[in-house]
Formats: sequence, structure tokens, C-alpha cells
Amino acid sequence: MTTVTLYHNPRCSKSRQTLALLEENNASIQIVEYLKQAPTVEDIQQILSLLNLTPRELMRTKETEYKEQNLADSSLTEAELIQAMVATPKLIERPIALANGKAAIGRPPENVLAIL
Repeated sequence: MTTVTLYHNPRCSKSRQTLALLEENNASIQIVEYLKQAPTVEDIQQILSLLNLTPRELMRTKETEYKEQNLADSSLTEAELIQAMVATPKLIERPIALANGKAAIGRPPENVLAIL
């Protein structure tokens, strides 16, 4: 059975829907409540690589923290943006599922079925 690592925020409806969908498909799920247990720089780099995204593409740009930290500044490096996500995990798009050497963002939740 495939184990899915789910970067999950229980307060987010899409995250809860994604978790329910994985459970319906009998996936073995390892939940990471990333707001309590922030991912490392290496974790975020791996996720970005698997999703083929830039750091900014993985960020929730409408969050107050994004504006407060001036993260729209185009002079910021990828390393600085990744560090901002480590320091403020609320900035990370959610939910993210990892399985079988692949990753998917659960927006919509059905996206995660492609990696099972």
C-alpha cells in the first residue's frame, strides 16, 4: 500500500476534503500539520522539485504575511522565499500530498488521485 504524506491544515476545507478523499481511496496517510511542524528548507526544495514550481508559485500570495514581509519584491532570491516559507509556514499553499516520488496540490482535492 502506498503511503501518502499530507501537508495538512485541519482548519482548511480543501485540506479536510483532500484527507477525506485519500481515506476513501484507502491510502495509508502520514499527516504533517505543517503549521505546528514547519517543513525544513530541504522539505520545501523537494516539494518544489516534485511539483516543478518556483518558490513564489507555492506561496499563498494573498496572505497578510506575504504583504507584510514584502515577498512580492522581485529582487528576493529563491532561497530567501524558501526561508520565508520555513519561518512562516502559513505562506505555503495547501494541502500538498507526496507519494510514489510525486507530489500534488489538493486544489481541487481530486488532484491527489493522480499520484496514488
